Amino acid sequence: MPIYEYRCDACGSRKEHLQKMSDAQLTTCPSCGQENYNKLLSAAGFQLKGSGWYATDFKGGGKPAASAETTPPCQGGSGACTPCAAS
Repeated sequence: MPIYEYRCDACGSRKEHLQKMSDAQLTTCPSCGQENYNKLLSAAGFQLKGSGWYATDFKGGGKPAASAETTPPCQGGSGACTPCAAS
């Protein structure tokens, strides 16, 4: 079951509640009894690590595309490099 964090706009009280995903959102603050209890949006409590499907398929760590940087630049326009020899 997920843990949801709530904050009361009236008294500023913050608490975590263990609830089912199908449970209704809480509205009454347990500290002051006001109807200003709102669910907060927080970061996920897990981190994907290692070399599993996340790193290989979705992380963007695929093979780098071939670029012109792998070919040495022409030295003085002598026509010795591949681009100069082709022209």
